[in-house]
Amino acid sequence: MPPGSQDQAGNAPLSTKATQTASAAPQAFGSASDAPASASDAKGKLADANALTDDGPDVSNFHQTGRASWYGKLFHGRRTANGERFNMNALTAAHRTLPLGSYVRVTNPETNDSVVVRINDRGPYARGRVIDLSYAAARMLHLQHAGTGRVQIAGLTQREAKVEQAEMLAANSNPSVEK
Repeated sequence: MPPGSQDQAGNAPLSTKATQTASAAPQAFGSASDAPASASDAKGKLADANALTDDGPDVSNFHQTGRASWYGKLFHGRRTANGERFNMNALTAAHRTLPLGSYVRVTNPETNDSVVVRINDRGPYARGRVIDLSYAAARMLHLQHAGTGRVQIAGLTQREAKVEQAEMLAANSNPSVEK
């Protein structure tokens, strides 16, 4: 039955919205599984799991090598090509032709560092550059001081991007045990 359906027949389970608004039905005391909050929590977890499917643009066949630059404070808070505000601390990038919302892995071949970024803007407009990285992405690739650097770009599916981002965040959030 589609979510939010208000026409429930027979013994079919109530939708989450109907469960939250139906206060006349008695519930067992201490029954957490019957509480409306639990029903919405379960619904949220299911929605999160579905977000890992390939909903967005698949650019997994895309490969490019060239010079990257980065942009930060002067553009922080300005609108990007997809309408959101640029956040220099987010892992995003500008590319001339890749679909907005697509994900790519950008690798610095000198250091072998890589970062997964979401394409949310158009550019770069400087000649000889293939991608403009946010300050956060440039910092992860150790390009923030040089300003530009040679990079390899590999397109990802939405699923690949989410998995790699989760691994990257997990690796960066674990404190070093060897101190």
